[in-house]
Amino acid sequence: MGSIVEINGPIVEVELPGVRTGEQVRVGEMALIGEVIGRRGERAIVQVYEATDSLRPGEEARALGHPLAAELGPGLLGGIVDGVQRPLNRILEESGDYIARGLEITSLDRKTRWPFVPAQGVVPGQTLNGGDVLGTVQETPSFEHRVLVPPGVCGELLEIVPAGEYGVETVVARLRDLTGEVAELKLYQRWPVRTPRPYRRRDDAVVPLITGQRILDTFFPLLKGGKGAVPGPFGAGKTMVQQQIARWSNADIVLYVGCGERGNELVDILESFPQLTDPYTGRSLMERTLLVANTSNMPVVAREASIYVGVTIAEYFRDQGYDVVMVADSTSRWAEALREVAGRLGQMPVEEGYPAYLASRLAAFYERAGRVETLAGGTGSVTLIGAVSPPGGDFSEPVTSHTKDVVQTFWALSKALADARHYPSVDWNDSFSGYAGIAARWWEEEVDSGWGAAREEALALLTQAGELARIVNLVGPEALSPEQRWVLEGAGLIKEGVLQQSALDPVDSFSTPQKQMALLNLMLEIYHQGARLLQSGVPVQELLRLPLLGRARRCKSSYSNDQLDELKAWGEEVRATFEGLRGEYSQMAGAGQ
Repeated sequence: MGSIVEINGPIVEVELPGVRTGEQVRVGEMALIGEVIGRRGERAIVQVYEATDSLRPGEEARALGHPLAAELGPGLLGGIVDGVQRPLNRILEESGDYIARGLEITSLDRKTRWPFVPAQGVVPGQTLNGGDVLGTVQETPSFEHRVLVPPGVCGELLEIVPAGEYGVETVVARLRDLTGEVAELKLYQRWPVRTPRPYRRRDDAVVPLITGQRILDTFFPLLKGGKGAVPGPFGAGKTMVQQQIARWSNADIVLYVGCGERGNELVDILESFPQLTDPYTGRSLMERTLLVANTSNMPVVAREASIYVGVTIAEYFRDQGYDVVMVADSTSRWAEALREVAGRLGQMPVEEGYPAYLASRLAAFYERAGRVETLAGGTGSVTLIGAVSPPGGDFSEPVTSHTKDVVQTFWALSKALADARHYPSVDWNDSFSGYAGIAARWWEEEVDSGWGAAREEALALLTQAGELARIVNLVGPEALSPEQRWVLEGAGLIKEGVLQQSALDPVDSFSTPQKQMALLNLMLEIYHQGARLLQSGVPVQELLRLPLLGRARRCKSSYSNDQLDELKAWGEEVRATFEGLRGEYSQMAGAGQ
């Protein structure tokens, strides 16, 4: 026990001898939750995760004896928690529409009973190690929760309960370690959120994360276990891109962390996600989703905690052998929380007022992504995707530039594209993917052997069209040759027929890899056929008037993922149309007309 000495916004200095750095404390008469982030002699520096209004020096402070930790067990999926993992639905029951300060609510419901089934082969007398699967719980109809022996715990299994329904506090097994002490294992475990969970070894990521968004999957792929970033100015569509990834990615588990986001955007997510159907299981999307809601009107320090709570839960599902995607929206507001705390502590600011450790904190966070061999011997992955909100769209600002140094996939959003109603507004000139070479093996084996060549040709065509567009802006299209005008048209087909995608169109919102390649091949085929006609002497004006160009742009929403045969059949009609046009002009040329 101790007492409050000084209060500086969310930073509180307390007289608390013996408390450790990283330990959780309760301060004041309202028992506000906080975390020790430093020491000054016998005094501890505490960052408080709740508003400190009306807090007074002299009020008591109490150390809890453990660090900020996440509760990991059945009951996580389908839930909505705040930045320190308190379930919002139970907060609503206890305190109404506003979160009462000092509220103590367990993260996992102690009343719910779960159908636990011991794992096959797990019998008394057997030696179990940390990470081994103790049993399973069918948490949702589409998800099997694997109950693990906590890392660092090992020994001889003395007893295990039979199959039945148990609460998370029930002791389901007892182990005796080498010292003779007996460890009691429950359906849940606690893990410090700032400590990465252990694994056997890191694997190379080899399989792409399929999001159903054509410009992401086909042009700038991200691998399962990879690190990605979505930078963009206000209004460029970052939240919509991340929502699309959370909705449609082919991961087993999706965690969406709203870190300092506007409340209306999170409300939209909370209302829309339960109504969505998972395209891979046909069931509700919430059965494989967990939402962490920490809006911009919540205490700023809780933003910093929400990122670590989210990634710790992601690692827990990874340890069960699942592929997990965590979307953090946004890391800029997380960095702003670091800046505010550093400023109140009087630490020396560097770039734009951010603390000197910004780069190392960002790197340490993203390094918790990866595909690993778990302690139990299986394989799981955590894919981290962070949104970045650079002021004014300046990608040279500290958070964006440091993030760019760490991640392998960079989906840069453009305000100009967003203003032109081109969504997703991913700029193909500023974006990049370091995983393209690895992803090519999967695409060429599973989808189309020509993926790499088609991708490179399309990107080259877009780059060439960008250079020509600057000429057009200066002197007009008449200065271009017929071939150059057709390049602009070919790039337009790729932009509007492939890269543009409507999140509100039920047909176009999600595109399978097969449909993505079919559309890309169709646009490139039209471009190639037109280029051949130009060489045969057909005027470019005739090509630009072809009705099939408009229809090609609408194919993305005219043909569903199940209508690939119809799409390819129409592609054959396109080839026949060009062949007929070539024959017609050949006859005219032979007749001297």
